[in-house]
Amino acid sequence: MNVITDRHHEIEKRNVVSILEVVEVETGKRTVLQEFDVLIEAPNWLKDGKHLIYNSEGKIYKYNMDTSISTVIDSGICVHCNNDHVLSPDHTKLAVSHHTYEDGMSRVYIFPIEGGTPTLITPIAPSYLHGWSPDGKTLAYCAERNGEYDIHTIPVEGGIEVKLTDTPGLNDGPEYSPCGEYIWFNSVRSGLMQVWRMQKDGSEQTQMTFDESNSWFPHLSPDGKTVAYITYKKGDVAPGDHPANKNVEIRTMAAEGGEFKTLVSLFGGQGTLNVNSWSPDGKMLAFVSYRLK
Repeated sequence: MNVITDRHHEIEKRNVVSILEVVEVETGKRTVLQEFDVLIEAPNWLKDGKHLIYNSEGKIYKYNMDTSISTVIDSGICVHCNNDHVLSPDHTKLAVSHHTYEDGMSRVYIFPIEGGTPTLITPIAPSYLHGWSPDGKTLAYCAERNGEYDIHTIPVEGGIEVKLTDTPGLNDGPEYSPCGEYIWFNSVRSGLMQVWRMQKDGSEQTQMTFDESNSWFPHLSPDGKTVAYITYKKGDVAPGDHPANKNVEIRTMAAEGGEFKTLVSLFGGQGTLNVNSWSPDGKMLAFVSYRLK
């Protein structure tokens, strides 16, 4: 049963067991951290290497990897958060995409990582956060404006948004490279959903994956050398759709492009790898797989 629904994402309760896992990028070895009898999604890895951030049923939680204890973070009015949440470069703040009460559409807010009063950044909706520039000054997000979903940026304190893409169909998942010069994203402009890269000002939009899959949400390793992303098999989903409860793969690829490596095959999709979940040392990824009840 959906709590809040709009045209791009859902906050929902699925009849699944959520399995929080980590995988070694070099070996592909998977380790289950914990199983949850509720839906959890989209782990971010804190720079202390001992905690993860995830969303569940509209709220944001901090998970201690040593004790397996989850603690809810006070997010004020932001209690309908979806799986698009991003840590500031210094990990002192968290930006979330919260479905507001007036119309149920997603807007971006920022609050302290310890919890506190959120500040509205994007009054125009819907807006779905995916990236925070390494210098801490700019947010990148997917937004629907005039019937089209494109990549936008906005100053971290709010202000005038800048539209970076302008092609028909969905452009989504913008994330800055660690050097801050590029924004990676995914786009259906080639027919299938593929991974793309552009300069931070929107110029030089370049396709980076070319395989017969639908590829979503590129996430750069801390050293900027490797990209992790999630794929659906061609024909399993519409190119612009990113549903739950599908057989998917987590893949890695060199940031300059080339052949991909399948790191994990799993049952998941929506909620598995929506946000950057690289460990601080770049050796592991955190993700969520699912099992139907």
